[in-house]
Amino acid sequence: MAATTRSPVAPLDLFKRIDAQATTRDYVNRQEVFAQDDRADALFYIRSGYVKLTVKAKDGKRAVVGIHHKGDFFGEGCLVNRSRRMSTATAVQPCSIARVTRTRLVHVLHTEPAFAKLFIAHLLRRIGRIEEEFVDQIFSSSEKRLARILLSMAGFGSQADPEPVRIKVSQETLAEMVGTTRSRVSYFMNRFRKQGFIDYNGTVEVHPALVNFLTYE
Repeated sequence: MAATTRSPVAPLDLFKRIDAQATTRDYVNRQEVFAQDDRADALFYIRSGYVKLTVKAKDGKRAVVGIHHKGDFFGEGCLVNRSRRMSTATAVQPCSIARVTRTRLVHVLHTEPAFAKLFIAHLLRRIGRIEEEFVDQIFSSSEKRLARILLSMAGFGSQADPEPVRIKVSQETLAEMVGTTRSRVSYFMNRFRKQGFIDYNGTVEVHPALVNFLTYE
C-alpha cells in the first residue's frame, strides 16, 4: 500500500521556511491530532513519531488510509477554504508535531514564490504517491503490501546506505493498513523474520534486505 521511495522535495527543507510560524505540541500514543469532519484549519509536520490517518464509513467500518512518520507533512487539505477533515489523524506512538495555521501558511505561499513552487511540487509528488498506493492495493498481494508499508515506515529509499531501522507499530494497525486480518499479518511477519528481512520482538527492526522481497516473482 505505502510507497517505498521518498519525495525529491525534502519536507524538512519546506518546513524550515515556515518553522517560525509553527507551534509544537507533544501527543501520547493513540491521542487524536484531529478528527474526521473537523474544520481543516492547519497543516501539520511530524518532528518525531508516527501518525495514522483513519477513515470511518457511515456503517461504522474503519480503514487506515495512510501512515506518516518523522519528516512528513499531513493535513494539506486545509488549503481548501472552509474544508473539513476527510480522515482522523491519531498518534501511533508518542509524537512531537508542529502546527501551522492555514492563515499563516497561505500568507507565506503568497509572499514567497520560491516556497510556493517547492510546496506545489511536494503536493504533486504526494498525489503521485497516493496513486501508487491505490494501484498497490488493487494489484499486489497482501504480503507485498505489508513489505512496502514496513519499508516506508522505516524510511528506506531516502538513504544511500541504509541501516536496520526499529519501528513500533501493532499488528492490528498493520492489518488495517494492508486490508487483511491480524492473523495473516502475524503469518507474514513470521515469514519475514525467518528469511532475515526483519527482527520482531515487541518492536520491529526492518532490514534493508526486505527490499529484495519486492523483486521476487
